[in-house]
Amino acid sequence: MTLPDPALVVLVGASGSGKSTWATERYRAAEVVSSDALRAVVGSGEQDLDASVDAFAVLEQVVAARLGRGLTTVVDTLGTDAARRRRWLEGARAAGLPAVAVVLDTPAAVCRSRNAARDRPVPARVLTNQLASVATATDELQAEGWDLVSLVTGGAPTEPGRLSRNTPGSGQPEAAATVGRGPLPGVLRGQGSGLRGVVLQLSRFPADGDLLAWLRDMAGAAEAAVLTGIALMDHLIQIPQVGRAWDPIPEPWVTLGALAASTTRLQLGTLVTPVTFREPGITAKAAATLSALSGGRAFVGVGAGWWEREHTAYGLGFPSARERLDALERGIELMKALWAPGTKPYAGRRVSLPETTSYPRPVGPIPVIVGGGGARSLRVAARLGDGCNVPSDEAGLAKVDHYLELVRAEGRDASEVHATVLDLPLVGSDRDDVWARVERHRGRAPAATFAARHHAGTAAEHATRLAGLAARGITTAFVAPVGLTTPDDVLALAPLASAFG
Repeated sequence: MTLPDPALVVLVGASGSGKSTWATERYRAAEVVSSDALRAVVGSGEQDLDASVDAFAVLEQVVAARLGRGLTTVVDTLGTDAARRRRWLEGARAAGLPAVAVVLDTPAAVCRSRNAARDRPVPARVLTNQLASVATATDELQAEGWDLVSLVTGGAPTEPGRLSRNTPGSGQPEAAATVGRGPLPGVLRGQGSGLRGVVLQLSRFPADGDLLAWLRDMAGAAEAAVLTGIALMDHLIQIPQVGRAWDPIPEPWVTLGALAASTTRLQLGTLVTPVTFREPGITAKAAATLSALSGGRAFVGVGAGWWEREHTAYGLGFPSARERLDALERGIELMKALWAPGTKPYAGRRVSLPETTSYPRPVGPIPVIVGGGGARSLRVAARLGDGCNVPSDEAGLAKVDHYLELVRAEGRDASEVHATVLDLPLVGSDRDDVWARVERHRGRAPAATFAARHHAGTAAEHATRLAGLAARGITTAFVAPVGLTTPDDVLALAPLASAFG
């Protein structure tokens, strides 16, 4: 069973049932609030019962503070005090966290054997009372409104995982793999190219050293990790969401040409090229050349552009939003006209060309992925593009649903388009590493907020989450991991490759 995370997790079990071992094997030490450990802090040791009142006063304060920050909180006490359980449950409700009770249903004989082996065993009469109290508490939990009551017998492997938050009190939390709903009817994976799967987006680049060597190493790691491709942002100045203005960000089409020579199977393209940077015919020429150099592994992400600063700094005009979206429609039509066979004239709805002489021709189709979740951008993507790209949050996924509805309304086959998301995961090797990375990168953002925004977890947890997106109809996840700097960081993403089958 996978438990929700972040969440309140209250352990219920007698002495010797294995509560502390269960918790320390699954959670970081900082996430476990133990009455025994706090007796050692405020008293002479874990068995100093005279310190219990002070220890529980500290425990209540720590639990309230962690829940208030939206952090996973594992309460390691006997768990048999109903009044305390209700108080903790109310704290979880106020924080919007799932509330889980984990009952260690360890046989009485095992508890007694473990207890007898301790340096200071609990008196036999006290342990007998604890076992009876645990049985009573187990019955009470069903009526107390916990989101999940998990019975652990014989050391069953229950692991924390990335689950969605249900409405408090509504029953068992829903696994993130379902992302709130089942597969969209009639939606298969985009079949037009090899773009399906996990594409690594490189957005930060080293300021020192050999840039080409770094790119080759990162691309080699991406191929070794069996990722689908590499995407590059198309910006003239590093964007504030990623780094500082003076951080390097190479021109993408030149860089993609270098990567074409350094890779054998990765799909290569931009996410996304603003139509305001280059005339679309020039972009069409660059993409066709990349396709020819790479044996048909090119794609084009294209958008209307959004950041006025870089336009002004480079002497480029920055038209109104309406004019930029007009240019987006025209640009997609023009690029596809130039990629079509032959050199005949073209007369379309938005574009008229006296000839379409553009060689080399692409090796196979070049998917055009429209970036942007605005109403008109989605309509453009449905009518003219081969896919759309939006954030991977719930708002973005709702836009994917709408995009696919628009595709069908255009009379197109939804199985032939690419429904893609931009995902910004924080990936760690284990739970301790995950939270060390959260602290390293969160800046002034609250830790729980930052962790939730980036779905902080291990690569296996991210693979499960992305598999849920695939089940919902997402064909491709463009992933730009937090703190990605080395080939080893890329290799750590290998489990994600299995998410899309």
